[in-house]
Amino acid sequence: MKAVVITSPGGPEVLKLQEVEDPEIKDDEVLIKVAATALNRADTLQRQGKYPPPKGDSEYPGLECSGTVEAVGKDVIRWKIGDQVCALIGGGGYAEKVAVPTGQVLPIPSGVSLQDAASFPEVACTVWSTIFMTSGLSDGETLLLHGGSSGIGTFAIQMAKCLGIKVFITAGSEEKLAACKELGADVCINYKTEDFVARIKEETGGKGVDVILDNIGGSYFQRNLDSLNVGGRLFIIGFMGGTITQVNLGCLLARRLTVQVRERWDSLTEAKAAQASTDTYWILLDAAGLRSRTAKNKAQIVREVEKNVWPAIAAGKVKPVVYKYFPLAEAAEAHQLMESSKHIGKILLTV
Repeated sequence: MKAVVITSPGGPEVLKLQEVEDPEIKDDEVLIKVAATALNRADTLQRQGKYPPPKGDSEYPGLECSGTVEAVGKDVIRWKIGDQVCALIGGGGYAEKVAVPTGQVLPIPSGVSLQDAASFPEVACTVWSTIFMTSGLSDGETLLLHGGSSGIGTFAIQMAKCLGIKVFITAGSEEKLAACKELGADVCINYKTEDFVARIKEETGGKGVDVILDNIGGSYFQRNLDSLNVGGRLFIIGFMGGTITQVNLGCLLARRLTVQVRERWDSLTEAKAAQASTDTYWILLDAAGLRSRTAKNKAQIVREVEKNVWPAIAAGKVKPVVYKYFPLAEAAEAHQLMESSKHIGKILLTV
């Protein structure tokens, strides 16, 4: 088969389409003939040598895909050859074929094309596992999304609005703000011209928002804390603004704020959650993302996504937002577009 190979750590030009060996499936895996894969920021970090795949996963980039089942392991029950599916994967999406644990495979949502389905697994699992499964974001609460026009942002806006949540977003251009508004965002803030903390305080009567999903990291940490309501939860899923910062610990102490490095979902219990005081900030730092989690943990998240997110997609309440399609051979050009940050929504590679 052909796959996009990272020939050496570096810029987009190191991505080359080459002939490689077909993957071999284990007893609990399916072999997917890939129709499309989607770009994620993690792919650009892997290309630079900063984010290697977990042990045992494919060395090729690509954290999600869609396609047709070509073979199944002897322990696979649900899927059969010929099924059209999409999947959350630890790597290997930038290829003609990929082996995937059966628990990480999803049916194509009703009303979505086979190619466009590749835009959903990573964003749906990231958003649902953080702000919904863990924080319990619910009807009547408020959500701030940094990078509202990103793939994660455009999905999260739509999903949150389905559940009756008021959505605040930040973005860096009028075009991106308009796109987020069209998707349903209630308050759109240009971070280049406005102080998002002041605007949030103004819009919430000084209270702040209940949940923040942040892809910036260090440079926004204190400002995020200042933007939270009592009982607020912060999830950091990226570090585009750096990994090192200073924080006012006096503020944390005086206002009974709790900073918690989030445990894996499969080790959280209802008893632990019940210990959280209702007047405490729960600051959950989800720096690990999805890729490094166990197959069992990923399968649990995938089940929750199929149960809670797929019906919203089938009902047309959440739609794929795809900015541009590239053939697999033009992965380098696709990476250049992602790193320019000019896109709105997802960038797909078609096979």
